[in-house]
Amino acid sequence: MLFQVQMNVRIPHDLDAAKADALKNAERERAQELQRSGIWRHLWRHAGRYANTSIFDVEGTQELHDILSALPLFPFMDIEVTPLCRHPSSVHADDR
Repeated sequence: MLFQVQMNVRIPHDLDAAKADALKNAERERAQELQRSGIWRHLWRHAGRYANTSIFDVEGTQELHDILSALPLFPFMDIEVTPLCRHPSSVHADDR
């Protein structure tokens, strides 16, 4: 199942800089691991913001919830999820 996920990150300004850097590094490592596995299929940055739009390919909503809630920066994210399905007018043979 494909999901569009918009993540807006809001790290508190008073969070210790070393802790913030460690969280960002852990987030990057986890995101890259999920991308290599094919679960986190696409990742785009929103220009001028600490935000992204991503496409996840998972079995269902519970798997997506488990993945998102385990992200290192999850406590500092506002997340919007949209389930996706193929459009009948698409000229592509698959969803890749």
